[in-house]
Amino acid sequence: MLSVVGVRFRQAGKIYYFNPGNLDIRRDDPVIVETVRGIEYGTVVTGIRYVTEDEVVLPLKNVIRVASSEDTEQMDKNRQAASEALLVCSEKIRLHELEMKLVDAEYTFDRNKIIFYFTADGRVDFRELVRDLASVFRTRIELRQIGVRDEAKMLGGIGPCGRVLCCSSFLGDFEPVSIKMAKDQNLSLNPAKISGLCGRLMCCLKYENDNYVEAKKKMPDVGTRVTTPEGSGRVTVLNLLERRVQVQLADSGRTVEHPAESIKAQV
Repeated sequence: MLSVVGVRFRQAGKIYYFNPGNLDIRRDDPVIVETVRGIEYGTVVTGIRYVTEDEVVLPLKNVIRVASSEDTEQMDKNRQAASEALLVCSEKIRLHELEMKLVDAEYTFDRNKIIFYFTADGRVDFRELVRDLASVFRTRIELRQIGVRDEAKMLGGIGPCGRVLCCSSFLGDFEPVSIKMAKDQNLSLNPAKISGLCGRLMCCLKYENDNYVEAKKKMPDVGTRVTTPEGSGRVTVLNLLERRVQVQLADSGRTVEHPAESIKAQV
C-alpha cells in the first residue's frame, strides 16, 4: 500500500496524487509539490490515505513542504503577473495576426515557465509568437491549445439552469456525453436546449442517465404490442421517471396509461 494525498492546482481541476513523505498534511492545506512542469503550488483536497499501486500513476512525485505564508504571497504575485502577461500576449497575437483566441495564462510557482492557453479552429503556427514572448518575459514559454469545454471550465459562467457551471465548480474530469443520453431521457433534441455555454452537450445529461437506462430495461420499447388491463394495444410513450406506460388501444384507438408492472409484452 502507498501513502498519498490528492492535490488540485485549480478549482474543480483534476486531482493528482503525491507522496506526502513524513509531513503532517491535512485537507485544505496549501502545499508545494514537484510536478513534471516544475515546482507547483496546490491545495490538498484529500488527506493522507492508503491506496494500491494500481490506483495511481507511478512513480509518485513528492510533496516538498506545506506552503508557508511567503509561498502563498509568491503565488498571489504569480497570478498578478500572469494577468499582466495575458494582456501582453493578446497584443502580440493581434500584431502577428494569428487566428487564435487567448483564454488564460499562468506561471509555474518557480517562475521557470509561463503557460498560455488558447482555442483555435485548427493548427496555428505560433513559432514567431513564442520567440517574441520569450524576448519579453525572459522565461520558458508554452502555448497550449485547449478545447471549448476546457475553455468554459477555465472561464466559468452561469449555465441554462441558472447555476454556476458544473465544470468550473466541482467536476474534476469531463465524462463522455452522447445524444443518445438525451433521447433516453425523452429530452428535446433542439441543440439550443441541450447544449451548454461551450456549445457541446451539457455534462449534466450524464448524471441521471444510468437510472434511465436501468428503468428502460424493465419497460417495453415504444411501438411494442402489449396487453394492458383494458385490452391490447401499442406502446406510444414511456414515462421512465414514474415507470408508467402510455398505450394506444387497438380496438378503440383510445390512449391509456398504466404502471409498467401491469403491462405485458405480446409474444
